[in-house]
Amino acid sequence: MRALAGVAYLILTLTACTSTVAGTPSPVVTSSPASTDVFAGLQACQVLEQLTAGEGFGPGENISKRNECDVLKPEYGSYGLALDPVQGLSEFAAANTGVVDISVNGRDAMRASFSSTGCSVAVEVAEHARAMVTVTMSRTSDAAQACPDAQALAEKLEPLLPEVQ
Repeated sequence: MRALAGVAYLILTLTACTSTVAGTPSPVVTSSPASTDVFAGLQACQVLEQLTAGEGFGPGENISKRNECDVLKPEYGSYGLALDPVQGLSEFAAANTGVVDISVNGRDAMRASFSSTGCSVAVEVAEHARAMVTVTMSRTSDAAQACPDAQALAEKLEPLLPEVQ
């Protein structure tokens, strides 16, 4: 059995690929865009808790592996914050219907209602980076308050954001 294994090894060794390529070897150069996170150092939950301090909201809860957070106020609704270093306003517009162009403290932004009780405002940070606040009301009777609250939250958030790049 050992002899058979030795013969098989010898055959594989002798028939292994050996090819020669003319020229001088050089390293392969790959270029990839620098992936810098414009939100480095900003944690969505810390920022959202700061913005809602004293308003009766609970502690922030990470809602994904990304930099997203929600806070809940019983009998009122929830506020959310997503600091997205990859998607900008164009992606927000593509993903939502009824998008309205707005300004938040002089920055380009967009607003969109969703479901019967929610509203989101996305604020530009770079061509492919945005901060998005989301307000979801607990009761449909309070739905009209979602967009004004989202706008107000975005206006409080904007001074904490990095400069538009």
